[in-house]
Amino acid sequence: MADRPEEPPMTSDNDAKWRTAGDRIQTLLDSCAAGGAAAQERARELVREVVGLYGAGLERIMLLVQDGPGPGLAERLATDDLVASLLLVHGLHPHDVHRRVSEALDRVRPYLGSHGGDVDLIGVDGDTVRLAFTGSCKSCPSSAVTLELAVQDAVRAAAPEVSSIEVVPADAATAGVIPAESLLTHLHSNGPGTWHGMPELAELSPGEVAGYQVDGTTLLACRVDDRTFAYRDHCPVCDDTLAGAALRQSLLECPRCGSLFDVVHAGAGVNVAAHLDPLPLLARDGVLSVALRPETMGAPA
Repeated sequence: MADRPEEPPMTSDNDAKWRTAGDRIQTLLDSCAAGGAAAQERARELVREVVGLYGAGLERIMLLVQDGPGPGLAERLATDDLVASLLLVHGLHPHDVHRRVSEALDRVRPYLGSHGGDVDLIGVDGDTVRLAFTGSCKSCPSSAVTLELAVQDAVRAAAPEVSSIEVVPADAATAGVIPAESLLTHLHSNGPGTWHGMPELAELSPGEVAGYQVDGTTLLACRVDDRTFAYRDHCPVCDDTLAGAALRQSLLECPRCGSLFDVVHAGAGVNVAAHLDPLPLLARDGVLSVALRPETMGAPA
């Protein structure tokens, strides 16, 4: 009996689509030429950025696989920031919204604790997350805004499908839900914060204070033991720069008026009734990053 010819492997509709994706992309790029050379170049740049992002993701996946395939591989992929972001885009992340939000809050708790605050996850109802802030410095409105900004950013990054974040008053468990928008009026009226990576902060030594210019804003960063804190470069007492300030353990002394501020506890004044303006400082993709809000571009009113 003659050998039967080998049958070609079956392909799914998805296989057929991605095999012709290159041709479709080129057709779309060519069509952009009708908008002029600038439009076509922007389209090509967009494709390069997307390809670069997915290339980096594939490289990260290969590195994680080389660390050892097995039961823990899926978890390593799910907890890697870059890979997780791509899984989220396509709805492939193995963790549900509740777990991702809970883990995101765990990552920002050290920062919240440094400002005397904390946050509890009350629950997730559809695309709405309900939180309760506790222990934050209520006498320091600026600190409260930075805490809420840090939490919102962490939740949005971990669960982009969340459409609203609602805050339940921690001291009124029976009270109705208060939309985060009503609590963050000051924040939203000045626009969202923008995160800026600052890898140079990793070079700070314990007890060191350094000044930086970031997007037109001067900020002061200091290292206390193994923790780094960032504040706007402005003394609220003498209304002057903090350039030249020195640390006494966790206390920052203004070189001009001698005022002392506790940098570990949201910059609260020690010998004065005033506080520094703290800036959110979190590790994002392994790099310390600071969030700048529009109102930090100048002195507070």
